[in-house]
Amino acid sequence: MANFETVRVDTDVLILGGGMAACGAAVEAAYWAKKNNLKVTLVDKAAMDRSGAVAMGLSALNQYVGLRDGENTIKDYCDYVRNDLMGITREDLVASIARHVDSTIHLFEKWGLPIWKDEKGAYVHEGRWQLMINGESYKVVIAEAAKNALTQNGHEYFERVFITHPLVEGGRCVGAVGFSVRENKFYVFRAQAVLAAMGGAVGVFKPRSSGEGAGRAWYPPFNSGASAYFTLKAGAEMTCQEVRFIPVRFKDAYGPVGAWFLLFKSRATNALGENYMETRKAELDNWAPYGKVKPVPANLRNYLGMLDVMEGKGPIYMRTEEALGKIAEQYKDDKKAYAKKMKELESEAWEDFLDMTISQAMLWAATNVQPEEKPSEIAAAEPYFIGSHSGASGAWVSGPKDLAPPEYFWGYENMATVKGLFCAGDASGASSHKFSSGSHAEGRIAAKSAVRYVVKEKPGLANVSDATIEGLKDLVYKPLKLFEESQKKSTQADVNPGYIMPNQFRMRLQKLMDEYAGGVTAQFTTSGALCQRGLELLKTLKEDSASLGAKTLHDLMRCWENYHRMYQAEAHVRSILFREETRWPGYYFRSDKPKMDPNWQCFVNCVMDPKSEEWTMKKVPIKYIFA
Repeated sequence: MANFETVRVDTDVLILGGGMAACGAAVEAAYWAKKNNLKVTLVDKAAMDRSGAVAMGLSALNQYVGLRDGENTIKDYCDYVRNDLMGITREDLVASIARHVDSTIHLFEKWGLPIWKDEKGAYVHEGRWQLMINGESYKVVIAEAAKNALTQNGHEYFERVFITHPLVEGGRCVGAVGFSVRENKFYVFRAQAVLAAMGGAVGVFKPRSSGEGAGRAWYPPFNSGASAYFTLKAGAEMTCQEVRFIPVRFKDAYGPVGAWFLLFKSRATNALGENYMETRKAELDNWAPYGKVKPVPANLRNYLGMLDVMEGKGPIYMRTEEALGKIAEQYKDDKKAYAKKMKELESEAWEDFLDMTISQAMLWAATNVQPEEKPSEIAAAEPYFIGSHSGASGAWVSGPKDLAPPEYFWGYENMATVKGLFCAGDASGASSHKFSSGSHAEGRIAAKSAVRYVVKEKPGLANVSDATIEGLKDLVYKPLKLFEESQKKSTQADVNPGYIMPNQFRMRLQKLMDEYAGGVTAQFTTSGALCQRGLELLKTLKEDSASLGAKTLHDLMRCWENYHRMYQAEAHVRSILFREETRWPGYYFRSDKPKMDPNWQCFVNCVMDPKSEEWTMKKVPIKYIFA
């Protein structure tokens, strides 16, 4: 096996990740660190220009409160988030982000992001909280600002370095280790404060698409549970691990539906032409009070469509032809004006995909779909784990002093229950609907808090022993060593008694979760008995993870991605099992506990002991601010 150089980097504030939250953290940390003579280091497993959930682009900014124009209030946004999550939300965290997100978007515009304007110069809204953008280069614009903030203030960033483990000494997170996916280098980062922003998790469940399309996902497939694993292995308390998100998207290529529902005012129907939001309206009464709010929670909208599919009324269609025709109808008396308007609408329809999901535009073209002439199928995707969209999974973090109830505040906002560890974006839980702009804002909040922690607490750099470093280094590179040692046992590289290849391990995990934790083929349904069996199989899978093998550094990255996913999977199954109710039909349904139970109007939190890997589950009361 090759010799791997150990590279040691000491810093004051260590930012892990390269997505929107990490970029926001970089901008804010660079500013405050310079004022306090501190060093900031950012580490990303990819390249910041195309890293994170908006890597391919985006067609809208989904969180803009509009405070300066008096459009909405902080309470309005908190009410919206609380209702959409069926009452399970940290209003202190949601409000903290909501009061800062507008200023973040104004920075985006200053940096060069094109935001749509109307003839009066006002922002064009897709919906109440959403702004339309030309976002094919959205992430490039944001990354450039982050890189400039770091380099121009004397800080540094590393790309193509995969973080595998936290460093914890004396109950404090003191750094991280990882490896280069391009060079034979093992990195050891020591820091006074660590900010985790490494995204959510995709690929835990079997994808709806198979074969050529198996690598497609609505959420980026390179988000593989690093935030969840890092925080769990640091000993941090986690929350809402049962709250996965299932988006309904254009079928097979996961094209966005937001612009169609909100901007074009389209409707979805079953194959019989029935609008399930109308024909199944009575079902919403079973999920009161949340079934009676406007807008109807995303999971309940999903659920009504799923009921039609399970009743044999599928497929479900987005009625694109109706929507475009209705908008252009005002020009029907002028053939030339009507044709011009239809052309504009058709162009906007295609641009919605070209901004963020090019594969959907290709699929439309390949299947002869003309949106102004015929509808297009939509379907529920496989489950994802995100704290930034309509999911809520992540670490349990401190709220801000001026908003958080005493039980939710422990000194520094966005600090996890482990000292020195801060979380933002998909890494922080119970603060849904921050999306890309709110994640950037939360990264800024967490970074400023991390700098304040270093300045006030002066924790210093920990003395991490050489033995600890060498032990982690051997562990990280073990799959390469195992592969090399086992070659003579077989004539076929992917069939060998000495190791399991990462792709084989991933498929086994996905099949397990699909069948026992309520995936696509199980119609998103599970039960206590299925979860118990799932935990048994996860235990065996964890034992077999010691046999992961890697031929190259790329394979090694895939090994550790799937290892991280496995811990997100276990946190999820344990949390579903612990919460003895169905609160989010449309995201998952517990057939043995089919109703919402007021006794579970609470958070489900969990902690994994980093050494024994034993789990502790508990209920945590919800403290509302506005409800």
